[in-house]
Amino acid sequence: MIDFTATYTDQYQLTMAQAYFLRGRKEEKAIFDYFFRKLPFGGGYAIFAGLETLLDVLEKFHFSKKDLAFLKVQGFDHQFIKYLENFRFTGKLHSAQEGDLVFPTRPVLQVESNIIEAQVIETLLLNLLNFQTLIATKASRMHLVAGDTKLVDFGLRRAQGPGGYYASRASVIGGFHATSNVRAGQDFNIPVSGTMAHSYVQSYDNEINAFRDFALSHPDNCVLLVDTYSTLKSGVPNAIKIGREMAQKGQQLKGIRLDSGDLAFLAHKSRKMLDKAGLDQVKIVASNQLDEKVIKSLLEEKAPIDIFGVGTQLVVGLPDAALDGVYKLAFAGGKPRLKLSETKNKITIPHEKQVYRIRNQDGSLIGADVITLRNEENVEGMHHIFELDKLMDFKGCKMEPLLHQVMENGKRVSPKKSLGEIATFSKQRLNELPASYKRFENPHIYKVGLSKKLKEEREILINQYKK
Repeated sequence: MIDFTATYTDQYQLTMAQAYFLRGRKEEKAIFDYFFRKLPFGGGYAIFAGLETLLDVLEKFHFSKKDLAFLKVQGFDHQFIKYLENFRFTGKLHSAQEGDLVFPTRPVLQVESNIIEAQVIETLLLNLLNFQTLIATKASRMHLVAGDTKLVDFGLRRAQGPGGYYASRASVIGGFHATSNVRAGQDFNIPVSGTMAHSYVQSYDNEINAFRDFALSHPDNCVLLVDTYSTLKSGVPNAIKIGREMAQKGQQLKGIRLDSGDLAFLAHKSRKMLDKAGLDQVKIVASNQLDEKVIKSLLEEKAPIDIFGVGTQLVVGLPDAALDGVYKLAFAGGKPRLKLSETKNKITIPHEKQVYRIRNQDGSLIGADVITLRNEENVEGMHHIFELDKLMDFKGCKMEPLLHQVMENGKRVSPKKSLGEIATFSKQRLNELPASYKRFENPHIYKVGLSKKLKEEREILINQYKK
């Protein structure tokens, strides 16, 4: 696991921090928003992930002696380096709950601290939250189509370096059941699953002896890879022989794995062969370049697959590979702050804020989140963020606050949540979302808007900066 000391950042965070320090601004209060502008995978929602990881790191975030020596060599001011000796994050965070549904442009998390602390943690925050949110969302899409079929993360070998560690964690939030990643299983209490590689079978002079030795070594958890030579001519027949031998010993063959070819065709044929041999308890595991669309296609063909092992497409978040999450200043020096742009959707939203999810009186979602001033009350409608003449009224609806304080003075303000608790919460939230927002093709657009007061405050700043 990476040692997340405070040099896990971009150089420009430190150059700005030094400039703030030398100008006497180190105690200046600042508020930054974390949000993203575009939903990944052409979908209708995202699953927020990575918060607990961020809180763990921030509670211990500091510059080590090695870090400070390195910064000295880089030419940073000696007084600034002296200041960094006692650097800790002492601010507060307001955040969406991990596992919740999140949508573009609305704050997912707000950082409130002195401006140096807020600046130094930016890169870390974006690195952890963008990646895990991307992977949790990808996993969720697969879980939606897989239904009750089990999903196992097989992706560590294809991940971008240590990213595979956090991909395993995020996949569980999105609905996966297990991982092949032993370290992630150990650290996050995820069930660990694994079979064998083709090399194991190839290392023997014949397939049946490879299977037999493996069964002897793993009598309680034997899954045989059957496509090294020929799935239907040798792999499955040899697996059946081993299954019968195990049955004579009072044991059970747990499963076979298909890793190439026409998976639907091979699964149907294999299932018939296994059932005919009296091995109807043997599960069929399928792997090989699976994603949500391939899984959907296999299940539409009623392929008798019990477990999907998903690798590359999951852990690198294909086809998007990155979430465009950003971190923008909303308040500093006692004033709300705003970034202008000729591109409308890049104009930021100033002030301390809250986000509410709008619900009907029966608790069902109406498909809208409204961004308000933090302490604003009696909000009964919202304006489109960029097309301000578009209005939406929700008078009489219930409003659920979505940003909750999770850190004060650099410490958690509530107990740490387990990965299982986060995954359960995420499943509940996704179940509330109407199906039209979850379809893969042309999903319904979830609305995000500004309260009237926040819209007016933003317009004042826009006009001010344009002058």
